Amino acid sequence: MTEQPQPFRDPQLPLARRIDDLLQRLTLDERIAMLHQFAPAVDRLGIGAFRTGQEALHGVAWMGPATVFPQAVGLGATWNDDLVRRVGEAVGNEVRAKRAKDDRVGLNVWAPTVNLLRHPLWGRGEEGYAEDAALTSAIAVAYTRGLRGDHPHYWRTAPVLKHWLAHNNETDRDTSSSSVRPRVLHEYDLRAFRDAVRAGAVAGVMPAYNLVNGRPNHVSPLLSQQLRRWTEQSLVVCSDAGAPSNLVDSEHYFDTHEEATAAALKAGVDSFTDHGQDSTVMTGRIRRALEQGLLDETDIDTAVRRLLELRYSLGEFDPGLDPYADTTACDTAEHRALAQEAAEQAVVLLKNDGLLPLDPGAPGTIAVVGLLADACKLDWYSGTLIHRSTPLDGVRTRFGADRVTFAEGADLIRLKCAAGWLQIPDADAGTGTGQGAEGALDPALLAGRTDLPPLTCGDSPSELALVDWGNGVLTLRDPDGRHLSVAEDGYVRASADEPGGWIVQETFRWEKVEGHAGGHRLVHIGTGGYVSVAADGVKVAGVDEEDSGHAGVADAGPAATVFEIEVVERGEDAVARAAAAADTVIVVVGNDPHINGRETEDRTTLDLPAHQERLWRAAHAANPRTVLAVTSAYPYALTDAAATLPALLWTAHGGQAAGTALARILSGDVSPAGRLPQTWYTSETELPGLLDYDIIGSRQTYLYYEGTPLYPFGHGLSYSAFTYTGLTAERDGDRLRVSVTVTNSGVVAADEVAQIYVRALAPSVVRPLRQLVGHRRLHLAPGAGQRIEFAVPVTELGHWDVAHGRWTVEPGAYEVRAGASATDIRLTTVVTVDGEPSGPRPVLHHGLEAADYDEQLGTEIVDRTKTDGDAVTATAPGNELLFRSCDFAAGTRTVEVSAAGEGSVEITVDGRTTTVHVPATDGPYDFRGHGTPLTASGVRDVQVTLRGTVRLARITFTGAAE
Repeated sequence: MTEQPQPFRDPQLPLARRIDDLLQRLTLDERIAMLHQFAPAVDRLGIGAFRTGQEALHGVAWMGPATVFPQAVGLGATWNDDLVRRVGEAVGNEVRAKRAKDDRVGLNVWAPTVNLLRHPLWGRGEEGYAEDAALTSAIAVAYTRGLRGDHPHYWRTAPVLKHWLAHNNETDRDTSSSSVRPRVLHEYDLRAFRDAVRAGAVAGVMPAYNLVNGRPNHVSPLLSQQLRRWTEQSLVVCSDAGAPSNLVDSEHYFDTHEEATAAALKAGVDSFTDHGQDSTVMTGRIRRALEQGLLDETDIDTAVRRLLELRYSLGEFDPGLDPYADTTACDTAEHRALAQEAAEQAVVLLKNDGLLPLDPGAPGTIAVVGLLADACKLDWYSGTLIHRSTPLDGVRTRFGADRVTFAEGADLIRLKCAAGWLQIPDADAGTGTGQGAEGALDPALLAGRTDLPPLTCGDSPSELALVDWGNGVLTLRDPDGRHLSVAEDGYVRASADEPGGWIVQETFRWEKVEGHAGGHRLVHIGTGGYVSVAADGVKVAGVDEEDSGHAGVADAGPAATVFEIEVVERGEDAVARAAAAADTVIVVVGNDPHINGRETEDRTTLDLPAHQERLWRAAHAANPRTVLAVTSAYPYALTDAAATLPALLWTAHGGQAAGTALARILSGDVSPAGRLPQTWYTSETELPGLLDYDIIGSRQTYLYYEGTPLYPFGHGLSYSAFTYTGLTAERDGDRLRVSVTVTNSGVVAADEVAQIYVRALAPSVVRPLRQLVGHRRLHLAPGAGQRIEFAVPVTELGHWDVAHGRWTVEPGAYEVRAGASATDIRLTTVVTVDGEPSGPRPVLHHGLEAADYDEQLGTEIVDRTKTDGDAVTATAPGNELLFRSCDFAAGTRTVEVSAAGEGSVEITVDGRTTTVHVPATDGPYDFRGHGTPLTASGVRDVQVTLRGTVRLARITFTGAAE
């Protein structure tokens, strides 16, 4: 007789029943333990350990060698949903293959990032796909479908979207609050998550570190009010690392960790990523919250049920039925080809006056120059390279090594001090390994090398290559290509292949010494200490917080060695020499993803670093046939370069095949068809503040920007030409059917990215100047044409109606545009949508929610309570909230405000101002009603000004007849 399996292991039973059975078998302590990122095994039931979280943004990260695809922003630049789906499938397969060999690899992947690239100074822009919600959603849906797989029950991997919500700043990221008005919330920030969740390939989300409207994302009511209402599928919410503790430690939102943990669990957080692999801290907080009555067991069971459902979907309890269990595909020929295809499709041709493509068969030499000419940069969420192709490698391979010359353009220097010349001692390869060579669950814990001798001083100088990455941030490298780095013992060694790590140990800064002509101290940025020469080697002086006045800056005492800098050769001189001797010059510039813009660090400028600016200018002065190839994680304000140079290209850091891809574009083997996923501005003066999240009020992104960008959203040129004909648009039920024919009118086969935009012609409120509603990347032979169709939901024409608290599509005329970018519009047509207009605000019946304004000045949205609701407070004396078209009907007789704090609320209707005084309340959450007479009738605008520390939640009016 065959023994029946335990119900929770029986695949013939409904999943809910299996989970019910397992839940009742688990003890309370076992269930609590499952709420930490590193859930231990339950040996008595034969259940293995489980971890949430495996980084897989553009390849398997942190777990050693893997296929490295272009950065996420580069995948966004492909505008190719099918390609990105295939990349997701490859990454998912490599996760599975690595898991089979190393059980530290998790199948719950924390990817993709769907935060919108609202502001180009955001340090983590490399992680997102686009500034547009529709494009971001489309790429995210494609990537998650690839990660998930297509089996109806079992998932290849379980993707978690990052970072919920309105997260675009690293500055004060765990304490700053994003003020997000309802329209921006519903029309912009929520949408990027919503469409991906509704597509059914998302296992959950990760809340962001920041607060939204004064409330931490880890206790956001939107997790239940929005996220979990978008789908009937179970979703797991995984906290970001350390964020549960931040609720008390940095945000001071709760008094105790037990209160904070209970609030997060009740709000919808299921898995707590905190204190690394030590689960005892968080499980202890949960137990104490139970004991204090802040939680009950049903709260715990709800979260455990979601986590178990995720684990079941990954085949953990049905290993014999898991279709992905035997996956071995890692670094396959197909994956390598796909990495190259993705890198090629990500290249954007910004400008071309006919210089490109370069003929590989033509005589002459090519100089490849620039700080990134022989670099293949990785970012924080990259895997370890198995294959590597730099621009120099690619050009040499494609055009012939004998035709290609190289000059990096670093400044070559020597450093002298009282003890002699700075020297790099001879050493063998040592016994250590470079950063990233080993898999690590947390690469921030990787230590620098100590197996090499430290620098010394003596009679013979060592030559160093100095690169200034901007903002005074320097790297120094020895002739063998090893960067100066500082290990935990404080000594300076030439030991690192590249800058990297959570705290970069390879960056320095000069500090001039008063009274010492030409003398400089060298500050190590990672520790804040000064480089000093000692008898046993060069080291970083200890940090003296008491003497310096603040942590992280060393006392500039006797230990701080003064160096004199001898310049052997300026980088621009070497570049000019190489350029003058060549027929064509390719200058490769950009950023290092670990410096001046990354997680924890926002950018300060859109300018190209001055060092690299000098290089392209020197190259062009020596040779007008100069191509600028920008390899970067974000846009630059290349105004002068765009006006001066004959050809410009941009690509994100393209992964392992970046150099090969660039060379194939330069040679014309592939016609470029990448498109910009975000606007390139002429200057940061065109931008609002980084913490201004009101894209409508401050006219941000291509949707609302009224200026002329350097390069618009969707921009990208081709070696061919395309014509658009026969644009039609008609209403078909709840869809708008848009069709257009695209024809390759050029002489080479090429891809085109057709883009469809809409705009309301006579909106009643501020609406986008143009809004992407469809895109299609298609390949066309010369002379070939293709008619493409888009089924646009009519709801895409709508907006969030703050007057009535709902999504609405206004009746009227809408212009449909077809073209090659947001501003390169080839055809337009108009479609009319019927319906009932929204009408004015029914303020006598519903009042006014303070956050439901139409326009604002000098205010921010804050939390009404710690669990739900919004209020508004002033950030400047000259503040105003404007509510348009308020219907007072036959008239009002009184007004009442619900407010906390102390001060007054000034309400202006028809030029008459009524002041409602707000006596001091008992704290910021003690909202009380305060009234005064007010007469108004008909439809009128209402202006509100806040005085003092008032936090206004709501305004209600009493009708004259009441």
